[in-house]
Order: sequence, then structure tokens, then C-alpha cells
Amino acid sequence: MVADVMILGAHESVSGGLHKALDRAAIDGCRALQVFTKNGSQWREPALADTEVQAFRAARDAAGRPPVLAHSSYLINLCAPDPDLVTRSKEALVAEVLRSSALGIDFVVLHPGAHVGTGEEVGLRRVSESLDEVLEKTRGASARILIENTAGQGTTLGHRLEHIGAIFEGVHDKERLGVCFDTQHAFASGYDARTPEGYATLWEAFDANVGLGMLRAFHLNDSKKPLGSRIDRHEHIGEGCVGVGLFWRLVNDPRFRSVPAVLETEPRDGEAPFRDEVALLQSLVGAEEPVPIVKPFVLELAPSAPPKRGRGK
Repeated sequence: MVADVMILGAHESVSGGLHKALDRAAIDGCRALQVFTKNGSQWREPALADTEVQAFRAARDAAGRPPVLAHSSYLINLCAPDPDLVTRSKEALVAEVLRSSALGIDFVVLHPGAHVGTGEEVGLRRVSESLDEVLEKTRGASARILIENTAGQGTTLGHRLEHIGAIFEGVHDKERLGVCFDTQHAFASGYDARTPEGYATLWEAFDANVGLGMLRAFHLNDSKKPLGSRIDRHEHIGEGCVGVGLFWRLVNDPRFRSVPAVLETEPRDGEAPFRDEVALLQSLVGAEEPVPIVKPFVLELAPSAPPKRGRGK
């Protein structure tokens, strides 16, 4: 699909079959979508039936071939100190890339993993080595692997742009790699792009460390948690600590025309769980800069203990 604006969409449910996600995306007004091709919290890799592949490809063709992302399993850890876990992670990623390629999915989004105490340098090197092996085993596959920046919880890698740059530098063949940039994760990891100056600084740093040409997709999420919290908690656009201004800048940035950008927020109730939020993002395209909404500061106090009662009272 060719477009002169950001291609907006959401992560859609595949309940009832992978092809159903295309129907749901259409109802939500999406021009891009993300799916799980399998349960993201399990290792189990159910085989794809030919009928499933045909139904998905037919539904995508009928929808005008929108960009599609597949989010890989959350269990994958390419830099774990346990060699058995790394082996299993590489096998799972190979299977995801091959499965996504069979379906005609464009991108596989990947969290780089957690070093679990071995240190960032060792962890980043292991991620690069693992990716080299995965890319070699999936040579000829069409799906591109996108490294997602992270919020930085625990020993998770990818919360600094320098991490992603180092991973790419350590991979021999970067032709099938790219980045999926998550706005909530960036904010939680300390990148404040809410002002024009902060926004410019972010993308200057991205270009210096990674290269803007490697940016292939966005996850658009507001944040439940404050700047630098390093906690991964998504909020609806304009209802969190980031605010709507960043998203206005993104959807109107000419550098990101034709880039798919999907919501990963909590689905609303009803048959069109993302329609209002997708429409909000679309309404920002070409609009005047929104006035920042300053939310009142509410001090959260721990509940006081009930008064102790003396004897006889």
C-alpha cells in the first residue's frame, strides 16, 4: 500500500481465525494492523494449515493489502545466559519468520531480550549472534525482523538507542532487519519527546545511533507511568503521561509518511474496540497543534490504619 501519510492501525484479535483480524481492522478504520500468529505467551507452535494461509492472504488482498506486523512470542530471549533457552528462542523466532512469510506478513516484531546479570555488552553480542543464525536459517524468507525498543524493566536490553545500534553493528547481514519504535517504551526509558526540542533531539539521537532508514514501523501508545519509570504500561492516546502532542508531531512528520503505526492499547468495549482511537490519530493529520492538557497533580496517600480500640470500648 502506498500512502503519503502515516498508515494508522491497531493490534487486532485473531479469535476465530487469523483472517478475522482483517475484518476487525476494517471495522476499526485501520489501514495497517498487527497480530499474533500464535499465542504470544506460549512456546507451542501449531502448524499452519493451507486453508488458514489461503484465507489470510485472500482477506488481505480483499482489504487492499494493508501492511501487517506479527508480534513474536514474549518468551523469546536471544541473550539469556541459559544456552537451552537461547536455542529454544532462536528456533521460535525462525518458526515465526517462516510462518509470517508464508502468510505474506511484512514484519516480525521482536523484543531483544534480557541479559539476566551477564551485563549489557555480553547480552548485546549474544543478540547479534543469535540474529545472525536466525537470518541464515530463514534465508529467502520475505518477513523482515524489527527490533522493538523497550521500557527497560529489569535487565531488558533495547531501552537505549545505543543498544539497538550495537545489535545492528554486530549483525553481518542487516538487509532484513529494522526497528519498530514504541512511543510508550521510549518515554518510560527516559526519552522525552513531548516538546519540539525534545522531539528533535530524539530523532537526531536515533539517526546517529541507528539510522532513520532502519525505522520501519511504530507502536503508538501513551503511558500510564511517568517519564523514566522504566515500566511498560500502555495507556490510551491522550489519556496518559505523554499526551497528544507527541502523536500530532509523529503523524505530521514527513519523514514517517507511508510508515505503518499500530495501537497496542487496551481494547474498548464493543464491536469496534479501536475505532475511536484510530479516528483520533487520523484527526491529527493536517490539524493545528493541540493545546497541551495539564492534568492536575494528585498526591496518592497510603490509606491510614484504623484507630486502635482500647479494652472496654
